[in-house]
Amino acid sequence: MTASEAEGAPPRSFAALKARVGRELGVSRWLTVDQAMIDQFAACTHDRQWIHVDVARARRESPYGAPVAHGFLTLSLIAGLSYEIGGQPEGLAASVNYGLEGVRFLAPVRAGQRVRLRTRLTGFEEKAPGRFLMRQAATVEIEGEARPALVAETLVLLVAADAAAG
Repeated sequence: MTASEAEGAPPRSFAALKARVGRELGVSRWLTVDQAMIDQFAACTHDRQWIHVDVARARRESPYGAPVAHGFLTLSLIAGLSYEIGGQPEGLAASVNYGLEGVRFLAPVRAGQRVRLRTRLTGFEEKAPGRFLMRQAATVEIEGEARPALVAETLVLLVAADAAAG
């Protein structure tokens, strides 16, 4: 592990990742979840419940006073935001979503709010030569809110380039 990795910079090697178990990996930038994003997700998933897509009705009738993002939309943002945090060491051939544990949706994300991802590395285990299971405690925070949108344990299989070639 390099001195910069020890000080909190993104890990550059598989060994450096393993040494970071129990520590925060990082925090992403803020991302605005706007109505257009919510509408696109609704179209993709065929989940067009009014609380997500009918702005006027949601303002009138929703307990949140505005349309809210689908919980699964918020959950799906974890993958893209995680690339900003730096859990991809040099020599990585592929990272594969392996699953989730204990997902909890704690607070709604209203259209127009900003969210970010905060992760802590909770486990890093070599499952086979060059194949590592990385466990992270992921929290999607909402700007200006005390409660996060969601918490989940994410599981990602990291495949080293030399293992992918063999």
